[in-house]
Formats: sequence, structure tokens, C-alpha cells
Amino acid sequence: MMVRVSDEPPSEENPANPAEEATPATPPQRLRTLLVIAGVLLGLDLLTKCIVVANLHPGEPVSIIGDFARFSLVRNPGAAFSMATGMTWLLTLVAAAVVVGVVRIGRTLRSLWWAIGLGMVLGGALGNLVDRLFRAPGPLQGHVVDFIAIGWWPVFNVADSSIVCGAILLVVLTVFGFEPNGTRTGRGEPDEADDAATETTANKTTSEGNTA
Repeated sequence: MMVRVSDEPPSEENPANPAEEATPATPPQRLRTLLVIAGVLLGLDLLTKCIVVANLHPGEPVSIIGDFARFSLVRNPGAAFSMATGMTWLLTLVAAAVVVGVVRIGRTLRSLWWAIGLGMVLGGALGNLVDRLFRAPGPLQGHVVDFIAIGWWPVFNVADSSIVCGAILLVVLTVFGFEPNGTRTGRGEPDEADDAATETTANKTTSEGNTA
């Protein structure tokens, strides 16, 4: 009985590519997450301001926890801590620039935590921007509605707290090396020393296998 021997090398049905197997999956884009968070906070800010304007009057605070926490309607023409009260139009332009900048960054965002932080900043910036554009005394000159008074802290609103909390989160992420693209500083790509060690180990394993 004759056995036919083929000169063709055996085919590999599932060729292994170590480089491809070692490459982690790219995180998904987070723009939608950012926009959803911003939209929820914007809606909450507008809702609370409408309720406060309809039920409270300036100079007539409502006590929540004694004198420590209360609702007090204040119309603020300036920035936080009542700064720049005579430059409302400039603050409006700054808020608009922040909105545009956050959206542009969000288009390439892949970190969930960065999306949360930027979403909070965007939602707060939009909330106060709506006041600047549509509340009295007129477009670009509108006064922001503040109503939350805690202790000695200046009166603020949901948008202000959202901006501050989002900014703190972004600072923490930056300090600990978390990047907007979903990687972490020093852990995103293996360095040359790791590559050299890996190559040495592979060569040693191959040499031992050939000797055996």
C-alpha cells in the first residue's frame, strides 16, 4: 500500500499572533455618557430654580436645619462669591466657551470617570448659562438664581455644586494619573525594560525546548 506524502506544509487554522493577543481592547467612546450626565444635571438645576422662583421671595429665607441650612432666594449678577458683578456679559461668554471646550474634549473621551467629571462641569455650566441668556434683566446680562445657603458659605445652586464637584473629580483623576483616553500614566504601554525582559524569557524558553 502506497502512502502519498504532500510537500505542502500543514495549514494553521488559527494562527496565533502574540502581539494581537496582548493588545487590550480599546475602551468605548464616552461622549454619550457625558451628555446624559450633563442633561440630567441641567434638568435638575432648571427644575429647582423654577420651584424656588415660584415659591420664595428675596429676603425671606426658609429654614431647613436651624440657621445652618436654609433656602434663600438670591439673584446673582456675578460669579461665585459675588465676584465680577459688573461683568455679567463676560461671564456669559466664558460659560459658553467652557461648554464648547467640554463638548470638543468629549468627542474623543474614553474614560468613564472623566466622562462623569466633565458631564458634571458641562451640566453646571449650561444651567448657569441659561440664566445668563434668558433671565432678567436681559440676554447676556441675566442674573443667576441661587438659593442654597449652608452656614457661612455663599448662597449657591445645583449648577454651582455640580461644577465644583466635577472640577474636584477631574483634579483627583489628573493627580492619580488617569488619562481621558482611558489609560493611566505609567501603565498604558509596557516600557523598554519590560519588553527586553519578555524577549529574554522567550529566548530562554525556546533554547531549553530545543535542547530537550
